[in-house]
Amino acid sequence: MTEPTLFELSSPGRTGVTFPEADVPRFELPDSSLLRDDLPLPELAEVDVVRHYMALSRYNYSVDGGFYPLGSCTMKYNPKINEDTCRLPGFLYTHPLQPIETVQGNLMLMYQLQEWLKEISGFAAVTLQPAAGAHGEFTGVLMMRAYHKARGDHRRVKMLVPDSAHGTNPASAGMLGMTVKVIPSDARGNVDLEALKAECDDTVVGLMLTNPNTLGLFDEHIQEVVRLIHECGGLMYGDGANLNALLGIVRPGDLGFDVMHFNLHKTFSVPHGGGGPGSGPVGVSARLADFLPAPQVGILEPAEGDTPPLYGFVTPKHSIGRMKAFHGHFGGGLVRAYTYIAMHGAEGLRDVSQYAVLNANYLAARLRGTYKIPYDRVCMHEFVMEGRIEGSDVRALDISKRLMDYNFHPPTNYFPLIVHEALMIEPTETENKDTLDRFADALLKIAEEARTNPDVVKSAPHSTPFGRMDEVKAARELVLCCWLPEGYDSNR
Repeated sequence: MTEPTLFELSSPGRTGVTFPEADVPRFELPDSSLLRDDLPLPELAEVDVVRHYMALSRYNYSVDGGFYPLGSCTMKYNPKINEDTCRLPGFLYTHPLQPIETVQGNLMLMYQLQEWLKEISGFAAVTLQPAAGAHGEFTGVLMMRAYHKARGDHRRVKMLVPDSAHGTNPASAGMLGMTVKVIPSDARGNVDLEALKAECDDTVVGLMLTNPNTLGLFDEHIQEVVRLIHECGGLMYGDGANLNALLGIVRPGDLGFDVMHFNLHKTFSVPHGGGGPGSGPVGVSARLADFLPAPQVGILEPAEGDTPPLYGFVTPKHSIGRMKAFHGHFGGGLVRAYTYIAMHGAEGLRDVSQYAVLNANYLAARLRGTYKIPYDRVCMHEFVMEGRIEGSDVRALDISKRLMDYNFHPPTNYFPLIVHEALMIEPTETENKDTLDRFADALLKIAEEARTNPDVVKSAPHSTPFGRMDEVKAARELVLCCWLPEGYDSNR
């Protein structure tokens, strides 16, 4: 049974709020056509409205409510202290147009976050402006293009993207008019070196490499890949979406990457999804530092004696310009990420990656044999298996829908495309062994159901407020307007 709408709950004359008498003079509108004769809003008491939205909230699945194994999305637990820090008055009630002398604490936090991200990643400089991971990619590719053009190298129009990369990589390059060339993977899930060599010429802008890739595998030939790209004059772009596997263990800048975006809403516990805000800072090597977006937070006057430094904004010499209004998602992302890094410290961040890798390999070990893992080697923070069972016509989508009956959010479906019926699973470091075992037990049970009672899997879910949706119909017959009461003229 679904929750009735507010219009169905409405009762004439019921009041939820009483407005006080106006304390300013009344003013008649000059044009009466601006007023509606009536406004058909539901009439409800406050308790009715609160209970309605509380009931709707229970339809939603969240990381606070259960295990959320979305591969590549890193849906880790969001520590509640982050919510406290981002709501401190000095952060919550400031505005980016205030004089810099009045927001020195905010600027100091941003500057320190830049320094920490540099230390974690091995890059020479960082911008905090980009609003999300894909926006960070776009920013990074813009800098790559600007770097080549500044050197008079206008022949470079080709971006190389492995078939195991994130799907936004080719889009970011394509939006800038670049020719995207896909590089296949070899039998072990690495970049195919021979295919890469064949594309390395003086038209290459660079290679956009996700490492670990979307198979959850660290490229075994990373140093050779970097060498080939640099020798042909290209730049190495690192997709940092999977940085959760590397913290405190390896720094992308040390591997030879020239630019990389960070997903603060993945690696550093900023809430992910629900409309944002995301956050996608970008780190660059020394040769790209002058091309960073402006303005950057910098030190205008160094500390002297007991006088602290004066923080403000600086413009890199060859900046590509502003990428976002103001200076990034400050309270929504930067303060939360700062809190997460400060609380963990260097040792704690290393633990994050070690436990993330341990959890992923534990799940893979429990499911191996029942489910096929096509690139079957030690994984990093996630792994990809085939969502099909020998002797059954059950598919990955069916398995995901059936998981909902066991109170688990489905993993990522049908990505990466190089794995047939892909199920991409990332447990993150925040789940304990009991949760992982319950999840593995559910998948093993579903595999048995697929062999003995496939219909129960193919018709799932059975215990959710809504059954299986017609996803093709939903995509082709979009309903983009809100629900209106019967008889209401939407043209008014």
